[in-house]
Amino acid sequence: MNNYSMIINGLPVAAEAGSFAVIDPATGVSFAESPCASVAQLDQAVDAADMAFQTWQYSSHEERKALLHKVADTIENHAAELAEIIVKEQGKPLALAQVEVGGSVAWTRYTAELEIPVEVVEDSENKRIEMHRKPLGVVGSILPWNWPLMIAVWHIMPALRAGNTVVVKPSPLTPFNTLRLVELMNEVLPAGVVNVLTDQDQLGPAMSQHEKIRKIVFTGSTPTGQHIMRSAASNLKRLTLELGGNDGGIVLPGADLDAITEGIFQTSFLNMGQTCAALKRLYVHESQYEELADKLVAIAKEQTLGSGFEEGVNFGPLQNQMQYDHVNRLIAEAREAGATIHASANVPEGEGYFIAPTIVTEATEGMSVVDEEQFGSVLPVISYTDVEDAIRQVNASENGLGGSVWGADLEQAQAIASRLECGTAWINGHAEVLPHAPFGGCKMSGFGVEFGQEGLFEYTRIQVVNINR
Repeated sequence: MNNYSMIINGLPVAAEAGSFAVIDPATGVSFAESPCASVAQLDQAVDAADMAFQTWQYSSHEERKALLHKVADTIENHAAELAEIIVKEQGKPLALAQVEVGGSVAWTRYTAELEIPVEVVEDSENKRIEMHRKPLGVVGSILPWNWPLMIAVWHIMPALRAGNTVVVKPSPLTPFNTLRLVELMNEVLPAGVVNVLTDQDQLGPAMSQHEKIRKIVFTGSTPTGQHIMRSAASNLKRLTLELGGNDGGIVLPGADLDAITEGIFQTSFLNMGQTCAALKRLYVHESQYEELADKLVAIAKEQTLGSGFEEGVNFGPLQNQMQYDHVNRLIAEAREAGATIHASANVPEGEGYFIAPTIVTEATEGMSVVDEEQFGSVLPVISYTDVEDAIRQVNASENGLGGSVWGADLEQAQAIASRLECGTAWINGHAEVLPHAPFGGCKMSGFGVEFGQEGLFEYTRIQVVNINR
């Protein structure tokens, strides 16, 4: 592993607060040391971003588009390196890491081409009123560990396209991808436009309170999002919070199980279940409950666990000890509460954070594996008799990120999907996020949207120009 540096004002900087170990989740052993920034270095990074903003905000749309395409070229040229870093620090199989890098390139190119039009509110004989969208200033990005490169791109690229500058802080569990990404971006962009600091989470509060940071975009847990929201009141900074999700899916009576089972499994266990919008609770009508559960268990048995670098592996470890312990607790508590645990894939020996894909049957409301977000390789399957009760159970969660309905009658499925309390409702699918479709949650899953035109506008403020002729 190369020694990647933090970047402030386009230059590598040495850590002022020492370093910390980064663990390979496939072995449970440290493989490298990451630099650790001080609060003083955060101030330096914000000052650099603020200084760069004085020029960058006036760059033309065409200039920003061209530079973002160059950034995409640079990511693409270093795709193999970035994918290997993802596997080493995050744990996912290499093929999935390659998908993450490819998606990051495509997302950057799509974002580059988004327009920020001037809207004419009135154009009469005596008056013209225009609505312009202006950049905010310095944007603070706080990243999670599950999709370290992809979510960095989701945060950074629209901020830049809108004319903002950025200070980004990756998760201490997966710092190296972001360090390398920002290093590569600084080969293309003006100094200070994107800065990166790594730490062990002491800088988050300082970022959310910082008077010169005008917006925080955060992907992570609901409790952390609540802390950020409280701190952000100091200067009324804008927020985009994509927080926890405990997405429910409803399989309607008469559904074609052969057509949907693979999709249900893959969207439940995407990235070993460590995806905010993964399907995390499955409600199946009693007439098909046992058949669908058996099909899911059969697919789970076929998965090959191991290091993401090993050929043939399609299911990696959980990313960290805390998540490993959390998922194991949920499984143990479900067993104690009377549920049946199905986990037959072979788990590699050693200290890695491996949990075989686990189907939990006879799961019910009130079990922690149902009521809590698992964010890992376990799926509770709940039987229902009446679809109205299934809708009630899905909506009973305090979260509202995504939900889905699976069935052959699309009109019925859409009618039910419209009643789910969530930001995105999928039909015969789940966990699909697209660069042109706004994505965000409701209730305790946060607010604000990402992606598409609406997501880009989250990085702007409105200025109305009122012209009297």
